Amino acid sequence: MVLYKNGAVVTDPWRHLEDDEDLPQVGPVTISWKRWLSERGSIARDPAELGVRAPNTVTAAEIGADAHRFGLIALFFPNFGDGRAFSQARVLRSRFGFTGELRATGSVLRDLLQFMQRCGIDAFEVSPRAIEENWFAALSEFDLFYQPAADNRPWIARQRLGATP
Repeated sequence: MVLYKNGAVVTDPWRHLEDDEDLPQVGPVTISWKRWLSERGSIARDPAELGVRAPNTVTAAEIGADAHRFGLIALFFPNFGDGRAFSQARVLRSRFGFTGELRATGSVLRDLLQFMQRCGIDAFEVSPRAIEENWFAALSEFDLFYQPAADNRPWIARQRLGATP
């Protein structure tokens, strides 16, 4: 997979651990939500070096209660028709004030990139094909929006009043 963040392909600084791997002393790592639940009391790491991979079956409230302990929350999109991770992202940003990296994983499709971004996702794990076909042009295909969103881009009602987002 390729990581796209801040308008470019970047090297992923995070090491994604399996549940049976030992937690290293230093360096940014992600663990599964299942592992987080079973080991949260014994994990003492700087949030900048701890991330969690959350399935879309976990509520945003469950993740949000611990969101301050993570520098990265990877949200899983299992298929095109399952949008629960959109809600997780939006609620983590707006209600829980999560300011770390929200990463889309799984079935990340070109047609959904801008919606993911509007919900607060700021990094995307995609196949190399996405880069070859310039999927990320989709992030700027629309520049007028009817609703406010987590990305704080100007929306039409505010623009009409001459106000900022």
